[in-house]
Amino acid sequence: MKQHLKRALELAFIPIAAAIVFFEDVLLHYLGVAMAALAKWPPVARLETWLRGLPPWAALLAFVAPSTLVLPVKLAAVWFALQGQFGLATVSIVAGKMLATALLARLYLILRPTLVKMPWFLASEIWLFAWRDRLYGFVRALPAWQRVTALLRRAKVWLAELVSGLVPR
Repeated sequence: MKQHLKRALELAFIPIAAAIVFFEDVLLHYLGVAMAALAKWPPVARLETWLRGLPPWAALLAFVAPSTLVLPVKLAAVWFALQGQFGLATVSIVAGKMLATALLARLYLILRPTLVKMPWFLASEIWLFAWRDRLYGFVRALPAWQRVTALLRRAKVWLAELVSGLVPR
């Protein structure tokens, strides 16, 4: 019985864990690139410089602010769903989450040197990243994950060869 329960939990947990790993590996990378490009715009660069100078308590407030900014997007999604517009509800949730994630990741990059001056923040960060690294190690060790990543690598090579064959030298 325990073996069946363990297998059922694995079947439920593995797709969720794989989605988290994929999300962080791919989406956060490209969102980070986009936010870094946006940071070159002078008004945003000035704002980032100002944020770097905040004291720890103000940096913490600036760090959690995006969570409140996404609340209207979530309320809009509920309203769309109540109106039967499930496509718009889904799009608004996905867009809001992507925007909040990109903003939070950029703020973390900017504010981390200030935030880690608070001992409880540093301890929480160490615990969270250790837990994340264990989860990632587990997911990346799965045979299914390794097969998919090998398939994606072969597809990238094939696509690169295809494109290079189309471009005249």
